[in-house]
Amino acid sequence: MRPALLSTAILAALAVAFTAQAVRAADDDAARAQRWQALAAAIFGGRHTEESPGFITIDAPVRAMDAALVPVTLTLPRDKPVKGVYLVVDENPSPIAAHVVFGPAADPHTLTLRIRVDQYTNLHAVAETTDGRLISTARFIKAAGGCSAPGSETPEIALRAAGRMKLRLQGVPDGAPDAAQAADLLIRHPNFNGMQMDQVTHLYTPARYINRIDIAYNGRRVIHMDTDISLASDPAIGFGFKPDGPGTMTVEVADTAHAVWHQDFPVPAHGS
Repeated sequence: MRPALLSTAILAALAVAFTAQAVRAADDDAARAQRWQALAAAIFGGRHTEESPGFITIDAPVRAMDAALVPVTLTLPRDKPVKGVYLVVDENPSPIAAHVVFGPAADPHTLTLRIRVDQYTNLHAVAETTDGRLISTARFIKAAGGCSAPGSETPEIALRAAGRMKLRLQGVPDGAPDAAQAADLLIRHPNFNGMQMDQVTHLYTPARYINRIDIAYNGRRVIHMDTDISLASDPAIGFGFKPDGPGTMTVEVADTAHAVWHQDFPVPAHGS
């Protein structure tokens, strides 16, 4: 074959390959759209969800380094009253990673979580406004195997530390005593989802995971969070709250084995 004909043949083959890839991508996009429509109908009972990428943003890696520990940050507008937010991992076996309801002591501008991702998927964040609107945005993420990834400890060892907590307070800007304060709550819990194989016994570890987190400041709710198996092990929750002077942050965590852990954390005055 002459060089010119060879080049033509290669270009033709590449064109066919690119066309096939584009068709597969379009098919995948259509399937993901259908999946979300079915999920939204099941989660919200037929309530209309409107897409508005500018209202809520999802910050997550395009390709996760560890599918069992994917950091996600949700940013919501400060000037719009938001009652709560849902984080949905569309292709996970149990898609709702978290449903968060904000209380009067919350600053709902930013929320951070770590999740498990089972396969390439869209993440959907849906904000519920105080007037009942459901406003969603989506982000595609490349990760796989996070739901079945085994833990680094045996189940017995992992459960010994379950319920231990730490609260890390972040500073506030100088000269802004009324500013919201950011905090990170760290909770020890393996969050077994029933899909992880014990590397010693080769049996599947029974599901046992955190399903409720309540945080209050001086008796006023900051957040109530319902969670499921898509939340990563040893959850780390980043949130904002409105301190009204020094006080106490109260955290209560419950799991599916009906265990409940309660801890109080002192919060100093701004600038202390």
